Amino acid sequence: MNPREAAVKAASPLAGFSFDRHEWSGAVADLGVLVPITVALIVSNGLAPTAVLLPPALLYLVSAFRYRLPVPVQPLKAFGAIAIALGLGVDEIAAGAILMGVIFVFLGLTGLLDRVALIFPRSVIRGVQIAVGLLFLKVAWGLVADPPSSFQVPDISAVWLVVAGIAVAGVAWFGRRHGAGLVVVVIGLVVAVATGWSDLAFGPSGVPLPAFSVETFVAAATALVLPQVPLTFANSCLAPADAARVYFGEDAARRVTPSRLATSLGAADLVAGAIGGMPVCHGAGGMTAHRSFGARSGGAPFIMGSALLALAVGFGAGLAGVLAHFPVAVLAGLLAVAGLLHMALARDLRARGDWLVAVIVGVSGVLGQLALGLVIGLVLAWGLGRLDRSVAAPERT
Repeated sequence: MNPREAAVKAASPLAGFSFDRHEWSGAVADLGVLVPITVALIVSNGLAPTAVLLPPALLYLVSAFRYRLPVPVQPLKAFGAIAIALGLGVDEIAAGAILMGVIFVFLGLTGLLDRVALIFPRSVIRGVQIAVGLLFLKVAWGLVADPPSSFQVPDISAVWLVVAGIAVAGVAWFGRRHGAGLVVVVIGLVVAVATGWSDLAFGPSGVPLPAFSVETFVAAATALVLPQVPLTFANSCLAPADAARVYFGEDAARRVTPSRLATSLGAADLVAGAIGGMPVCHGAGGMTAHRSFGARSGGAPFIMGSALLALAVGFGAGLAGVLAHFPVAVLAGLLAVAGLLHMALARDLRARGDWLVAVIVGVSGVLGQLALGLVIGLVLAWGLGRLDRSVAAPERT
């Protein structure tokens, strides 16, 4: 390559991105979180498929160029679970997304999160990561032991679904360095398309815009936003910044700071609210999933963002029926592996006091009391003298 060609390549927006089989395998490794909530919101809550897929597609593409690392994009998990359980419609979900967007754009642009992050010791962050890993395992078990009604599951015993999920997890675990995640996802897609062929349709779905009122925003704030804010603060801002440093080093992860993560996810949620779509975030567990199955650059989020955008625009009209046929065992297996690997981040803890703090926060989180667990963990960590700088400081440019 001559100097001119080298200069052109270095100036390319995709410079430093990888698109080998490892990057492709890592790109699809986090579907175990994305697909179940996506399908449920479309099938059970009546959200438009194109509107649901556009926010994660755009945030993945923005993340690829903003961070140039496999920074993940996931649905707001507590938010989505509550919305599905209560059967909330487009208006309440959209209002909640806008409120989340306003909160986190403000926190990000003011730099408050970077300053707050400095008071969180590593043991507390590891506790959040343990909680997320346990939640992944819990969701994985539920997918095969009691599959959501939004999925079209073969009429077989749950025992065989569990066995299939364990088999997928084994293949994904032992073959994660050789692209096994990509292989099992491709198989899952083939099964979904083959069994849901009659539902396939081309073009975007309709996108009915939400209608807002004071009552809608009040209902969204109390039912959806209040339970989600502590989880997003800890697992989508603080924990991913820490995980990026652990996985990729200080220099490569210098762009991944809590405030920057808050700003990008907040902006995506404003878009989601405007079009009645699915609110999203950056989940630290997703970073573990992407990285563990081979992703090392912005190539993985670029691949996922492009794929979701193509699905939203090119196949949104029939996507609900096709996705409902995606094998739950594949999703459960990938999710279980990601959960185990995410909890393994705690292996750098040494002192018993640090482990005590991490376990308290982790158990509190999996029981749905993360905010309380964070308070107890911080007080205990300070009392034990375990305060250290665990999260990336703001980038200096």
